[in-house]
Amino acid sequence: MARKISASQLRSKLQQAQQKQRQAINNYNQAVRRYNQGVKNAVGKYNQAVREHNARVRANRSRIRSELSRLNSGSATTTRFTVYRTSVETLHESYSRLENYAEINGLESRYNHILDLSERETANSLEVTNRILGTEGAGDTPAEPLINSELLDGLASISPELNDRWNGAVFALDPRNPDAARHFCTSAREVITKILELKAPDIDVFALIPDCEVTDRGNPTRRAKIKYFLRRQGMIEDALEDFVEQDMENIVQLFRLLNDGTHGAAGTFDFAQLTAIKQRVENGIMFLTEIIAGA
Repeated sequence: MARKISASQLRSKLQQAQQKQRQAINNYNQAVRRYNQGVKNAVGKYNQAVREHNARVRANRSRIRSELSRLNSGSATTTRFTVYRTSVETLHESYSRLENYAEINGLESRYNHILDLSERETANSLEVTNRILGTEGAGDTPAEPLINSELLDGLASISPELNDRWNGAVFALDPRNPDAARHFCTSAREVITKILELKAPDIDVFALIPDCEVTDRGNPTRRAKIKYFLRRQGMIEDALEDFVEQDMENIVQLFRLLNDGTHGAAGTFDFAQLTAIKQRVENGIMFLTEIIAGA
């Protein structure tokens, strides 16, 4: 026999059902608002990242054009600078090929950071060259602090010893020291060599690339180790490999330039020049550590 309910009980049940319906609708609307807000935040972050990326690209490309114009309009370089200047021009040509390759082939977004750094490396190379040569108008970019915590963190993740070596290199950058650049470059070169030794052991390079290029002693070349880092990240584009190799070669040629004889009548660099040298090498090492980080 069906159970009888009173009118008040019926109203109560209807009210409960309506309340549950309103609650369900409210929950749905809240979920929709959270989803829409999440989409809005994600789009906002993406657009901000795009704006920041484009701003960096514009800034670095502007620096490249400006510094290249200064370099080409400057006085003829001496024989001592010829090899180094050739490496600067080769690096710029390599960057241009990489940029064209990236635009034509539409590289994935995961390449953006490396491409940003490639532009910065090229601009830094041109700027430090103009500063060393004393080109008119060089040095418009404000100097960065001598100690860069981002670099120190990257070096510490590889080996604490590298931090000590880098700090020793920076400590040598005193304009009162007539051999400041030479001392700095000696220590900085040891840092780069140690990074390659620690993060790309010969046995690992041969295991991944059995037919890699080797030195006269039978060890993998620097280029082979660069290829090793890039392959471990799934980045096997020749244009990128060539740029990284040319970037490291440019830094090595800078070391050779500063270790070969004196600079000017007094044999010293001023603080702005020393800072530019430090920034060029520092960013080059950071570029290398960024490539290694994902390997």
